Amino acid sequence: MKRVIFPALSLALIVSLAPPELQGQSVPIFNTVKTKLENGEQVVGGTVSSPDQDLYCAVANSGFDFTWIEMQHSPLTYAEVARMIWACPDAEAIPFIRIPAPTEGDIQKATDIGALGIIVPMVDSMDEVRDAVTYAHYPPMGKRSQGGGQYGALWGRDYRRAANENIMIVAMIEQPSGVEIIEEVAGLDGVDVVFVASSDLGSFTGRRQGHPEYERLVTRVKDATLGAGKVVGGPMAWMTDREGYGFFQGPGTGALIRTGARISLEGADPCRFLPSGATPVAGEDPCP
Repeated sequence: MKRVIFPALSLALIVSLAPPELQGQSVPIFNTVKTKLENGEQVVGGTVSSPDQDLYCAVANSGFDFTWIEMQHSPLTYAEVARMIWACPDAEAIPFIRIPAPTEGDIQKATDIGALGIIVPMVDSMDEVRDAVTYAHYPPMGKRSQGGGQYGALWGRDYRRAANENIMIVAMIEQPSGVEIIEEVAGLDGVDVVFVASSDLGSFTGRRQGHPEYERLVTRVKDATLGAGKVVGGPMAWMTDREGYGFFQGPGTGALIRTGARISLEGADPCRFLPSGATPVAGEDPCP
């Protein structure tokens, strides 16, 4: 597993905030998502909700920066997800898990099986996001128990002393009640990313993108998050449609397979999906 160390200036900041026993030591950063965001890059995660290990590894090795392992809206178990992550431990995509809820049990299991990102859904109270930060981090920053797990085999012997600097918390804002506390959420130490759940925000408000009320809520989340020095996230479609966003959820495995199959078929037969008489490329013979 490749490791990346932050530049000296960033590292100095990290070490200054580290527990006393870590200060003065070089803290290994193996969460490449954190490194990329620190460098001002955008990151995209492929969504996985199937326990199939081959599918997981295909997504994890296809160019995504992280995998968005979907445990809120799927029947995935932690045992299945542990096997998925272990199937390709050297994949470039960092495992992030959207947990069902920010309980101690959910977060303990997610971190123990090797997730470096905890995505917290439906944030609409400070207790939820504080719990997520507390249970995801070891003392003195949090209350994570040092139990067993495959995290050490995945991330190395330095995992315990470096875990707090590598674990990331992503808070999802999906309801107007979440927007109402966004300044507190974004300002909380330990929250790294605030994610605008566009479809759910539309569902809860009954407003579509472009509606003034919808856009007011989105703008408030974005401004508060950036103002707190944190990263704001959203759906992959916003990567080019909206400025200021850095963290994106990409398509699921089904959509990726459909897209890949279509591209492969069109490459073999440019006329496959075109009606007779249409021209695949200007100047070429029309389709028979």
